[in-house]
Amino acid sequence: MVDFADNPEQAAFRSHVKEFIASRLPPELKLKPDEVRGFDEEDPEEKKEALGRWRAALTENGWIAPMWPKEIGGANLSKQEQFIVNEEFAAAGAPRLTVHTVGSTIMVHGSEEQKREFLAPMVRGETRWCQGYSEPGSGSDLASLQTRAVRDGDDFVINGQKIWTSGAHLANMMFMLVRTDPDAPKHRGITYLLLSMETPGISVRPLKQMSEASGFNEVFFEDVRVPVRNAVGEINRGWYVGATHLDFERSGIGQSVGQIQTLDALKGFIGDPAEQQRGRSKVAEKPVLRHELADRYTEAEVAYCFSRRVISMEAAGQIPNYESSMAKMFNTEFSQRMARTATKTLGLYGGLFSETDDGYTPMKRRWSRMYLSTVSATIAGGTSEIQRNVIATRGLGLPRG
Repeated sequence: MVDFADNPEQAAFRSHVKEFIASRLPPELKLKPDEVRGFDEEDPEEKKEALGRWRAALTENGWIAPMWPKEIGGANLSKQEQFIVNEEFAAAGAPRLTVHTVGSTIMVHGSEEQKREFLAPMVRGETRWCQGYSEPGSGSDLASLQTRAVRDGDDFVINGQKIWTSGAHLANMMFMLVRTDPDAPKHRGITYLLLSMETPGISVRPLKQMSEASGFNEVFFEDVRVPVRNAVGEINRGWYVGATHLDFERSGIGQSVGQIQTLDALKGFIGDPAEQQRGRSKVAEKPVLRHELADRYTEAEVAYCFSRRVISMEAAGQIPNYESSMAKMFNTEFSQRMARTATKTLGLYGGLFSETDDGYTPMKRRWSRMYLSTVSATIAGGTSEIQRNVIATRGLGLPRG
């Protein structure tokens, strides 16, 4: 059952979150309608001081890691309360500044020593993580990965390559899957490791995308030594640790709020009489686009329902699996449809690419950048094809082909 309503305690907490944002969020950090920030971008210098104040305010409440225990910097919130925090922050355009989902994986599978070593620096903002999963020959079939980690005393020695590593050029830590037993079946013999990006033998090469972003990277490993104690969970059983991480990653909690805001920004732009007079909106010329925009709003509500379903399951102590795949697949495919609608409503103006609004690039380059960047959305984090397989086998009980 999906629970949409707040109980009295949750309603009071929601009011508290709204009041906190209104009183503590530095105005210069509020995301504006024409602003888009990617994971490939460093924090702007002029905003770093404000971000420091905002982080301090969040730390006071334990909202950097809301569900973690208070003794390690969390707030011990419930799943539903964390959802409320995410939802209200998204609605207010406030930076979230959360810990990476690798922290939740360490909480589930990590040793007490690993929790002491890695969790507190995440809360303090001292570590920035990237994910070493995909390889040139192992994407959707991740279990075929070939990056080797050979044990040498108290260390693993790693050789190989990862690709499409989001944010590796800015990260100082990585969690990765490596093959530690080449003779085992491919889903066995894999280990989940944590390592510093400053370890000798690691080199990073950014990949320039057609959207001009460079958030993806190639990462090369040449005789990189990582302590065996940095293996999370059992050695050679890391595939199952990695699967836990993907369940956290695919939940999509709070994402739908941002999608509705994106649609509101587009609706406000095309409904502006001045913009209609300038001829930068094609809705008046093509009424069918009104229906298409209405479809996108309907789909945004469906995406919200998927998020609510996931959080309702978690709040009830259940583990969403194929439900997370449904949310991930729908959200990423919806983001592509939303980008296509936006560019169509702007006509030729929607295809121009510039950082400034000079009369020919509406809202700077938000919509053209979104159009190009969402091409990879149905690939990253597990392709739509993989998600459909999960939904078919685990959700519908269909036989494997």
